[in-house]
Amino acid sequence: GQYRVTALIPARGGSKRLPRKNVKLLGDKPLIAWSIEAAKASKYIDRVIVSTDDEEIKQVSEQYGAQVPFLRPEHLSNDHASSFDVIKHTIDSLQLDQPNELIVLLQPTSPLRLVSELDTALEFFIAKNAKGIVSISETEYSPMWSNTLPENGCMSDFIRPEVQGKRSQDLPTFFRLNGSIYIYETLALLEQSKIFFDNNVYGFETALETAIDIDTGLDFLIAETIMKNRAIE
Repeated sequence: GQYRVTALIPARGGSKRLPRKNVKLLGDKPLIAWSIEAAKASKYIDRVIVSTDDEEIKQVSEQYGAQVPFLRPEHLSNDHASSFDVIKHTIDSLQLDQPNELIVLLQPTSPLRLVSELDTALEFFIAKNAKGIVSISETEYSPMWSNTLPENGCMSDFIRPEVQGKRSQDLPTFFRLNGSIYIYETLALLEQSKIFFDNNVYGFETALETAIDIDTGLDFLIAETIMKNRAIE
C-alpha cells in the first residue's frame, strides 16, 4: 500500500531476570522466533529487522528469516537504553527517515501475538489515519480495588469511597498497555523524539491471552500451556 512497513524486534543478549531469554526454547522454537514468524506471515510487513548486540541472537534470528543488518552498539544494550533509542538507531542505520515509512515494534517477550492481530492493527492504523497505534488489554482486575498501604499495614483507607459497596462489573473498564504491538509513522517518532501518546495515537485492544509478556520462568510455563491448547484446538 502507501506505506513501507518495517517490523523491528529489539532483542539484547543480557536480561536480568531470565538470562538468555530471547533464545530460550518456548515449545519447539527460541522465544524470538515466534515474533519473527508472526511478522513474516503478516500481509503488510515488508521486512523484519532484529536489533541485537548478541552474536547468537543474530544467528538464530537469521535462521528464522529476519534480517540483522548491524549489531547494536554497547551503549544501546544496557538497562538504560530506551525503546526509542533503539528505534532511532535502527531508523538512522537503515535510513528509514522518509515519508510513508512505518515501524512496527514487536517485543520478543510477546510470543503469543497473532498474525491476525498484527494485520488488523495495521488496517486500524490506516483506517484511523493515525500516527501511532499501541496495543492494550483490559486489566485483569479493576485498579480501583488497588491502593497503597501504610507502613503499619492498616487497611482503614484501602477501599476507595467510590467503590464502596460496588460490584466489580459496575466499575468502569480500565485498560493497560500490554507491550505486544506498537505501530508508528517513522517521521512522527523522529519529530517527537519519544514513543508518544497524543491525539493521533489510538489504542488497539488485544486479548490478555495473546498479549502475555514473558519476564519470568512462570510466564514461560503459562505461554507453553496456552500454546499446547492452541495446537489441540
